[in-house]
Amino acid sequence: MANYAPISTGLRRYKGSWGQTQATHLLRRTQFGARKEDLDYFLRKSPKKAVRELVEKEYPLPPPPINNYNDDKYTDPEIAPGADWTISVKYDGMNNFRRKNSFKSWWLGLMLGQDRSIREKMVLFWHNHFVTETNTVDNALWCYKYNMLLRQHALGNFKELVKAMTIEPAMLRYLNGYASTKKAPDENYGRELQELFTIGKGPGSHYNEADVKAAARVLTGYTLNYKTYTASFDPKRHDETDKQFSVFYDNRVIKGMKGTDATAELDQLIDLLFSREEVSRFICRKLYRFFVYHEIDPATEKNIIEPLATLFRKKDYAIRPVLETLLSSQHFFDQANYGSLIKPPVDFIVGLCREFDVVFPDGAEYADLYGFWEQLRNQAAGLQQNIGDPPNVAGWQAYYQEPEYDKLWISSDTLPKRNQFTDRMVNNGLGRNGKKVVIDLLAFASRLPHPEDPDQLIAGAVKALYSVELPPEDLQQIKTSILLSGLTGMASDHYWTNAWQTLQQKPDDKTNRNGVTNKLKNLFRHLMDKPEYQLM
Repeated sequence: MANYAPISTGLRRYKGSWGQTQATHLLRRTQFGARKEDLDYFLRKSPKKAVRELVEKEYPLPPPPINNYNDDKYTDPEIAPGADWTISVKYDGMNNFRRKNSFKSWWLGLMLGQDRSIREKMVLFWHNHFVTETNTVDNALWCYKYNMLLRQHALGNFKELVKAMTIEPAMLRYLNGYASTKKAPDENYGRELQELFTIGKGPGSHYNEADVKAAARVLTGYTLNYKTYTASFDPKRHDETDKQFSVFYDNRVIKGMKGTDATAELDQLIDLLFSREEVSRFICRKLYRFFVYHEIDPATEKNIIEPLATLFRKKDYAIRPVLETLLSSQHFFDQANYGSLIKPPVDFIVGLCREFDVVFPDGAEYADLYGFWEQLRNQAAGLQQNIGDPPNVAGWQAYYQEPEYDKLWISSDTLPKRNQFTDRMVNNGLGRNGKKVVIDLLAFASRLPHPEDPDQLIAGAVKALYSVELPPEDLQQIKTSILLSGLTGMASDHYWTNAWQTLQQKPDDKTNRNGVTNKLKNLFRHLMDKPEYQLM
């Protein structure tokens, strides 16, 4: 793995080389995988314009998930097959369970088919920040609306997102806000709002238990309607007394209010939180760890985090300017940052399918399409990243747990599973109802420069799949021991060139086609089993 990036570079705009290496680094960090089609598209732009488009271009919000879940054991009496189930407010144990699965598979499908935008990565970032768990929320409609809220605000204003999330039904359900009353204020959300969502636990965070209790009292009165599946404010449940905050918040008091006017206390609470500069530092540190590298030493804090935090405050907590500055910076493109992160499971699974242009059934075959998405989602869950269900309110440990961070993605359990998945996608792929989702190695190799030359084939494959370079002796070893195993000398090169050219001229020659395909399988199984493939 690459070492920690030295702070010889800062936030000045990157004006260096712009080729496949740099564009791949940008796309793997801002999307799930770097598809050749997307690489070619962004390479026609400057780094500045590429980042700007990824961050600023608006795309329509996606259509909702559909009823893919009818089978021989259950038929939804309300929602027709292939129709939008999010219009329903009729829930029972059977349809809710199936709709939750449909929602999570739909989300995985959006990652696979993402636009040329950072939005899909930001939805995952905010999901890991404002954590809810599908199994705890336990209502598919609320889970869907929560996800759509993340999409709507993913690149907008963080302050507005905090307010919207505070009264979002899924969050009210997850952290017990719906049950918080003046007689029994629940401290869960008041605590996490400060500790995990805004102020954080950094060196400048000095709120105390009294602040948690005061925030909890501000937040009393919000409730859920289980017939309409909406949230509302009930003034009778709200604590109307004054709320005193600590010296960390300048001993400020939020005056108690009555009636529906009391919802204004939430605005005052958010203003109070955002009056602390630590909010901007906390979010900028999380963005840095997600998109660049996990270690933040004093130099990084001074040269990267502080300027970003200042910009964040200056722009009134707009997300886009911060992302654009970070991703356009010399520091982001510092070579030491390439391959410095271990791929999270979702990046690993979805990125593979996107980079190999794996073909899925079309939308008309929605049941099989959702079924394949579910298989991939389950693969990622088996690698310890179950979208929609992080392990706890703090999110996935690999994003925050010192000192291991992303190394937690790899274990004696998960690494073999990663290798099994890549081997399976090379060999036979995923199957469902007679259909198959598998890597087309011949098509992928054909897109590489000069695939008829074994040296250039291997070099091109390594460049396409890895974020780090391999030394020449490794490339030679891969050729002689893997791709052309059993052949010796220059004759092996001629063998490969002849076999590849014959494939182009006589694609129906099954013997030759099988020979080429089997050697490509050996090559790509090996490349994806190597440690370098785990890095991005």
